[in-house]
Amino acid sequence: MWMFEDRREAGKKLAMALSGYAGRNDVVVLALPRGGVPVAFEVACSLRAPLDLLLVRKLGVPRHRELAMGAIASGGVRVMNDEIVNTLSISREAIDEVARAETVELERRERAYRGDRDRVDIADQTVIVIDDGIATGATMLAAVSALKKLKPARVVVAVPTAAADSCIKLRRTADEVISLANPEPYIAVGRWYRLFPQTSDVEVKDLLDKAAERHQPTP
Repeated sequence: MWMFEDRREAGKKLAMALSGYAGRNDVVVLALPRGGVPVAFEVACSLRAPLDLLLVRKLGVPRHRELAMGAIASGGVRVMNDEIVNTLSISREAIDEVARAETVELERRERAYRGDRDRVDIADQTVIVIDDGIATGATMLAAVSALKKLKPARVVVAVPTAAADSCIKLRRTADEVISLANPEPYIAVGRWYRLFPQTSDVEVKDLLDKAAERHQPTP
């Protein structure tokens, strides 16, 4: 029942659906690590666009960490679920404590993946956000909400496969949602790939390095 051989093949197919964005100087590709990076690498290469990461960390409610009261993302962005914060009367001090801990981990991962390279500037750009698939959509929703605070011109969510109801939710937030397939029942992202190994930190860094080298301006 699989639809894609692996993430790299899925990225090449997704790139064809995004061909209208090729060669533009106002397009940036952002990957959700780790599984989104091999997909996004193929898209960025095909579109001749810069590739960067969008790291997102959930802010869990104190003593109920599985319940998200918000999220932080690359670029120092914080988004909060005001309904949960107000309903549970979560103090600003408690929010800040959780955010500090998650920021430490986010920054550690940024350094491990990006090294000394600066983040790509996305203000006034068309940003294409890519993952290897979307099941519940919670991480992608947090990512799009965070991106909006960085003032891009347009946010496009693009994935090889997604649950149909998650796409409906995302269309309320993103400017455009592209999914090559929306099988039902969805069950899990990995079901739609023949090969679906865990993407390592080393692979993420290697692909980011290669993308940066390929996108260097010609002297």
